[in-house]
Amino acid sequence: MKALLKEALQEVLEGEMSEFLGASPHERTEGRNGYRAGYYSRNLITRIGKLELRVPRDRSGEFSTALFERYARSERALVAALAEMYVQGVSTRKVKAITEELCGHSFSASAISSINKGLDDALERFAKRRLDEAYPYLILDARYEKVREDGVISHQAVLIAIGINWEGQRQVLAVELANRESQSSWKDFLIRLKERGLSGVEFVVSDDHAGLKKAIREVLTEAGWQRCYVHFLRNALDYLPRKADDDCLQELRWIYDRRDIQEANRDLAAWIAKWQGKYPKLVDWVESNIAETLTFYRLPRAHHKHMKSTNMLERLNEEIKRRTRVVRIFPNEASCLRLIRALCVETHETWLEDSRYLNMTLLSEQKKEALRLAA
Repeated sequence: MKALLKEALQEVLEGEMSEFLGASPHERTEGRNGYRAGYYSRNLITRIGKLELRVPRDRSGEFSTALFERYARSERALVAALAEMYVQGVSTRKVKAITEELCGHSFSASAISSINKGLDDALERFAKRRLDEAYPYLILDARYEKVREDGVISHQAVLIAIGINWEGQRQVLAVELANRESQSSWKDFLIRLKERGLSGVEFVVSDDHAGLKKAIREVLTEAGWQRCYVHFLRNALDYLPRKADDDCLQELRWIYDRRDIQEANRDLAAWIAKWQGKYPKLVDWVESNIAETLTFYRLPRAHHKHMKSTNMLERLNEEIKRRTRVVRIFPNEASCLRLIRALCVETHETWLEDSRYLNMTLLSEQKKEALRLAA
C-alpha cells in the first residue's frame, strides 16, 4: 500500500507540472509555458508511514503544488490534538513518540501554535462560507466525542449536515459542536445554515431524535422528512424477544426494496397479517411508526437507495471515528472541532472532484409532471 500510494501521488505531481507548463515531459509544442528543471525531495507523512516524493521544478521557479497542504491537513489536525495532550500532561510516552515522529520536533506552546497556524483560519472560512446554491436534499446526523475542559471530561455532540445540490454533487455544509443533541442545539444549527444561505431544501433524512425532528419542522417547514430506515430496523429489535431467529425482520426490511409505495403497502399488509399473532408488540409499533420511513417513495426510484437512510453520513462518521479514537479524549473543544472539520473538508473536496452522485434531472422531471397533472 505504501508503494502504491507513493506511485499515485508521484503521478499527481507530474500531472500538475504538465498542466502548469502546458506540455508533457519531452513534448515539443509551441504553446508551452516553460521548461522542467529537475526535482527536489519532500517527505509527506501519511497514515501508512512517511513517503519520500520527488517534486518537479520549473526553470522560473513558479510551479507550486497544493498536494502537501491538502493531503496533510487532517494529519496536522490529528498531530495538533495529540501534541496538546502531551503538553497538558495527559498523554503517554507512546503519544510523545508518535507526535515527535510525525512533526519532527519537540512540543511546546509555540510549536503547537505553529502547527495550527493557517489551519484554523482555513477551516473557519470553510465553516462560514456562503451557501449560494439550492440543496434539495439534506442529510443530518450527530456523533459524540469526549472532550476535557477544565479537568472535566464531557461528551460533546458533533452536528453534521450534508447537502446534495441540483448538479447532483454531495457537499459537507456544516460541522459544529454542541453540549448535547437537543431541539435547541439542532434548531440553532439549522438557523445558522439558513443565515449562510441554505435554501431550496425539499427532503431531509435523519434518525428519529425527538429534538431534531422538532427543529426540522420549525426551521425547514416546506421539506419532507424521511426517518432513516436502518435506524428504524435497529429500533425494532427492542420489540422482539431476544432469541427470535425467524425471518420477521428480514421480511420487514424487504419492504424498502419495492418499486413504489403501492407495492410497499401491499407487502406491509401481508407482513402484518403474518406476524401479528406471534409478535403483537412489534407489529403494533411498526404500524404506528413505519410511515415515517416510507417518505422516500415520493422521490425518483433511482434516488431511493441513497435517500432512504443516513448511510452516506454514517460512512463519513466511521472515517471520523477511525481518527478520533486515536486521540480518545480531546484536550479541548477547539482541538476536537479542528480534527473533525479537517477530515470533513477533505471529504468535501473529494466529493466535488467526483462525478455527480445523483441524477437530479429525474427530480426536476418528476416535479414538472406533478405540476402538469395538478393543472
